[in-house]
Amino acid sequence: MNPVLVQLRRGTAVESFHRGAIAIVDADGNVHTVLGDIDRPVYPRSAVKALQALPLVASGAAEHFGLDDAALALACASHGGEPGHVATAAGVLAKVGLDARVLECGTHWPSHEASSRLLAREAAEPNALHNNCSGKHSGFVCLGCLMAREAGSEPEAFVRGYVSATHPVMREVTAALQAATGYDLAHAPQGVDGCSIPTFGIPLRHLAHGFARLATGLGLSPGHAEAARRLRRAVAKEPFMVAGTGRFDTRVMQHFGERVFCKVGAEGVYCAALPERGLGVAIKVDDGNTARAAEVVMARVIGALVQRDDADAAALGDLVRVPLKNWNGIEVGQLETAADLLIAH
Repeated sequence: MNPVLVQLRRGTAVESFHRGAIAIVDADGNVHTVLGDIDRPVYPRSAVKALQALPLVASGAAEHFGLDDAALALACASHGGEPGHVATAAGVLAKVGLDARVLECGTHWPSHEASSRLLAREAAEPNALHNNCSGKHSGFVCLGCLMAREAGSEPEAFVRGYVSATHPVMREVTAALQAATGYDLAHAPQGVDGCSIPTFGIPLRHLAHGFARLATGLGLSPGHAEAARRLRRAVAKEPFMVAGTGRFDTRVMQHFGERVFCKVGAEGVYCAALPERGLGVAIKVDDGNTARAAEVVMARVIGALVQRDDADAAALGDLVRVPLKNWNGIEVGQLETAADLLIAH
């Protein structure tokens, strides 16, 4: 059984707790920290968007179509559908002469409440640009458009069906994920993600290894290593694009810059690249709780491995220990990592 990672304390008692596992690995595959079962395959889903974006840069598509830092950061994002996110995704598609109709990620209302309310007040309907994965999918479309030009094909026809595992775009994306993690995806558990692309079950050990490679470039091909550096720089310059107002990933990277790249997944998965330490991090909370548990664990890991001064500590303060308030605004408890959860420095 995996250890308790996070507990909810109300008054003098622990009211509930969350079990899970953590892998922290260097670029050579050496394990720095292991808690729980790090060899069980888990679906990382959105946590690996940066690894899936490597071909966008390595292929030359990002340069060919003139994608800026905001566009590249959005390619790594699970954004809230705020106006800036939507406009950036639309701008990426405009560079290849296409629009939201080409996206195959599906449509949902913005997860950012104020943006969703704004749409409702305007009696407008959401479209695929509001999907939290629209930046990633716009990147897939750009990659496909470059492939189409090289093949002498009509771009819009070529990219159609790009979410399929057998499409040339998705084969390139899957190959990049396999190369980074070193895990044989052909024999991995496979499902369909919320945005309709394939998702693969990968152990935390291999996910952390992939993010250590993202952090350092070691073990990646020269093209992917340079792409990793470019994506990390873009995210550090445009952290809003990766998540949005008040969101964990944006808040952390606004403060730490290139010292931390962190990316939420789904169902309690969180990954991070720590370039200064040459380490990758992968977390899975067993019950799938992300906002209430996985974020707290990631904040604790960052505090242990990256925090250097009082400003760093202050930036992580209410992320490491999350106060819980009742409807009268009275603090009634807190979420925090288990007292015996130790992360070696």
